[in-house]
Amino acid sequence: MLRISKLTDYGTVVMAYLASHPETGHAATEIAEQTNIALPTVSKLLKLLARNKFLVAQRGAKGGYSLALPAKDISLAQIVHALEGDIALTTCGHQHGICAMETRCAIRNNWRLISDVIYETLSGISLLQMISPIKTQQVKTKLAVL
Repeated sequence: MLRISKLTDYGTVVMAYLASHPETGHAATEIAEQTNIALPTVSKLLKLLARNKFLVAQRGAKGGYSLALPAKDISLAQIVHALEGDIALTTCGHQHGICAMETRCAIRNNWRLISDVIYETLSGISLLQMISPIKTQQVKTKLAVL
């Protein structure tokens, strides 16, 4: 089964929470409480997301974490890439020299193309869209275009 990690799933939940409440900064404890994600995990995610310039942190009584960009300008692909690394179904599809079968593999290029479709699909879904119900037809239309 293909899956993103639990940490990436939680990271998307944290980003969606912040996108849903853009009016002010939010403390890690508040985010943990509101998302039902353990505080140590939220703290780790906030640091990772801030390091990747998705969040800004402000100290002080009115401080906290907030989105560094409008939610419409952050794609799901960007979040997944920041937390998982390259979006690829197979390692050999995007990196050269790691497999002895690379020069003779009949399916390597197909895996690369499939990974590219997944990347393009995730790139076409914004954080703003993630906080609203996505209609099945929207996803099917995006896939059909690719």
